[in-house]
Amino acid sequence: MTSARDSEQAPLLADDARDDEADSVEDAPQANGKVPKREKPRIWLRKSWNWLLNNLMATAIILLLLGGLIALLVYFAVAYNQDSGDSDPEVPDTVCLTPACVIAASRILENVSPRYHAIDPCHDFDQFVCEGWQEKHDLRADQEGAFTGTIMAEDSQQILRHLLESPYSVDDYKMEIDSSAKREIFKKLQTAYNACMNEEVIKDIGSAPLLDILRKVEELFPAARPDLFPLLKNMDQKDFILKGENQLSKTLTYLTSIGMDPLISFYVTADDKDPDVVVPFIAAPRRPGLPTKEYYKRPELVARYAKTIGQVLEALLAEAKSDSRPLTRLWTQVSTKSAELVESIVLFESRLAQATPDEEDAGDVTKYYNPMNLDQIKGLLPQLSVQYLVSTLAPADFKPAKLIVGSPSYLKALPEILRGTSAEALQAYFVWKTVQAYAYSVEDDALKPLKRFNNELLGRDFDAPEERWRTCIKVADNGLGWILSKFFVEKAFSDEAKHFGDQIVSDIKVQFIKTLRGADWMSKDVRDLGIEKVHNIKQKIGYPTKSPDIRDSAALEEYYADVNITSTAFFGNALSIAKFTIEREWSALGKPRNRDEWGMTADTVNAYYNPAGNEVVFPAGIMQAPVFYDPSIPQYLSYGAFGSLSGQKLSHAFDSMGRHYDETGKFTDWWDNSTVEAFEHKAQCFIDQYHELTVPNPNGEPLHVSEHIADAGGVKAAFAAWKDAEGTEPGQLLPGLQNFTKEQMFFISYATWWCGKVRPEAAANLVNRVPHVPTRARILGTMANSPDFRKSFECPVKEPTCELW
Repeated sequence: MTSARDSEQAPLLADDARDDEADSVEDAPQANGKVPKREKPRIWLRKSWNWLLNNLMATAIILLLLGGLIALLVYFAVAYNQDSGDSDPEVPDTVCLTPACVIAASRILENVSPRYHAIDPCHDFDQFVCEGWQEKHDLRADQEGAFTGTIMAEDSQQILRHLLESPYSVDDYKMEIDSSAKREIFKKLQTAYNACMNEEVIKDIGSAPLLDILRKVEELFPAARPDLFPLLKNMDQKDFILKGENQLSKTLTYLTSIGMDPLISFYVTADDKDPDVVVPFIAAPRRPGLPTKEYYKRPELVARYAKTIGQVLEALLAEAKSDSRPLTRLWTQVSTKSAELVESIVLFESRLAQATPDEEDAGDVTKYYNPMNLDQIKGLLPQLSVQYLVSTLAPADFKPAKLIVGSPSYLKALPEILRGTSAEALQAYFVWKTVQAYAYSVEDDALKPLKRFNNELLGRDFDAPEERWRTCIKVADNGLGWILSKFFVEKAFSDEAKHFGDQIVSDIKVQFIKTLRGADWMSKDVRDLGIEKVHNIKQKIGYPTKSPDIRDSAALEEYYADVNITSTAFFGNALSIAKFTIEREWSALGKPRNRDEWGMTADTVNAYYNPAGNEVVFPAGIMQAPVFYDPSIPQYLSYGAFGSLSGQKLSHAFDSMGRHYDETGKFTDWWDNSTVEAFEHKAQCFIDQYHELTVPNPNGEPLHVSEHIADAGGVKAAFAAWKDAEGTEPGQLLPGLQNFTKEQMFFISYATWWCGKVRPEAAANLVNRVPHVPTRARILGTMANSPDFRKSFECPVKEPTCELW
């Protein structure tokens, strides 16, 4: 499609092919608009001279910078060659000296240890590759940790910041021409960002909108005892419904509708055994209060947490009283027996936490897939009407045939926990959960103790706030992510990158098929089905073109039509976004599952494999340097980092969870017993090996790292895929890095992605949240199991070497 702007420029762009047309009005002295051919050389010289005068300074600076960078890298090349005994100072023809290669090489040279000659890569490849990175990247006061992906995400945030803090521009036509719809969605996005940035207004409003939500909670749950009503045989059925069962049900329904999950986590997902059907899923809350159940076993921490709850509730309720609209029942309880009420909240949370399944079990489909009907759930949890929740949240005509219960043991334990908790404590718990959920949508001194405590949990500086613009980019991404994705892609992604990424993933799939054919520990039938599964893996690269199609501004405008964004109501915007998200999620019930939807926005620096969809998803955000490079740059860099990441995601199709899903994404036992036994035997090698890697635990006992089988398979497949590509089109060396072979550069590129540092508190939190593995372990554990790595760096054989794929 040709825009009006393109049409205006066409005569200038086509000058060489149109001798009879003028370059401009000034260059056309004849009445008929034609310029004699004898005049053209003079016109061209005059224009060239004017251009040089106008751009001389900028051109000179660019040339000086580029020349200086090339000279610096040539200096490194000579120095490295001399270190290795090569007396020839010339840079060979096999070295890539394009600007893109020079920049890529400079990135890597910044990361590797400046004393890499003295470090044995076979012993500590993390230090070998990442010591330079660690010296150059200090954690900010507001950061619990950072790695290369963090830096990439922050680079993307900078792009988006410049976009949102500038007027709308018509210069970007990558996806579509300028349109009223495009202007409107940009305005909506920018308004949301500016509302978040307007701290003065947010501070003036204070906690008022949060207190309104708390009043709603108190109205829905006025501290009656819903668990006593079933015992009152003579109570009228109408009173029972209004005051008894539905008192708790209405409260949980409301809190779920604004994005919370107290007591239970209730959401919508694909049915694992029928992946084209969408069903309600009920499970334990993702976070009862503290991050995981292990935190409740640390008395000193729990005491500080309780103190924080008391300080925040007392301050908020004092503010509620001062505006003549107190939270009447709760205010009375806090003002008369604050310590007792806070203790009951913490005790209630700890009981919930101990009843929740372990993180590993919560993610195991063989344990969380428990289909039940409404009567069965009612038998487990009589105090709650799940029927009421479904009928309120789901479309009016939806009738649930079944729900999936993530942890029946949790639902079975919950009635006893509720019976042992006072109505006042339960009401205070709902209030506290609301405060935790919306604390960062409010600027008020009353909430400072909570924010300080959260910083303490992750080892951040006590009073360190995140830079406001970073917070507001995340808020915009969370609420209007597909609009943000559109403008990010237009600024930072290309069709060439999309095609190259697609090719790498396809190459990795080819290698997995080869691996499966040679996996003699699998039965033939399982191997054949596994190969079919790989063929069926859907590749989603860069950004979605359906549901929604981010190339279509009108479609995005319609997609977010129900999100109300105003310039002066940051809290109201957050509430509108939460409601929109929940309503859209629940609206999927009763319809065929939409396999075109993505679970990550396009600017996200991450990727995932979805077993129920048998799909791998790689957003444009992660397809940036130093993980993914332009295809003109030696491809061992892209295959080493992005290719290994792709292989790791594909490996999840056959790990301890992915192996339970067939080629259609259906949960089924398609592995026979002999294959399962062989898999578990091979997996145990990884478990034992990673168990030797530990991180410090705040309670003094070391925490053992969980295995990450997929990394080893990913690197192996990516290395083989790159070698095939190298055989067709050999890549050059990079300036300043000629000391390393291409094979070594592949592994350096892989490890560069995982360079990072983390505070001890955050590392412990990661390990507790299985299967999150510290970045250092992602390097050391993976290299220990790579024969290709050992061969490339001439390492001695190290036992045990674990291998699965």
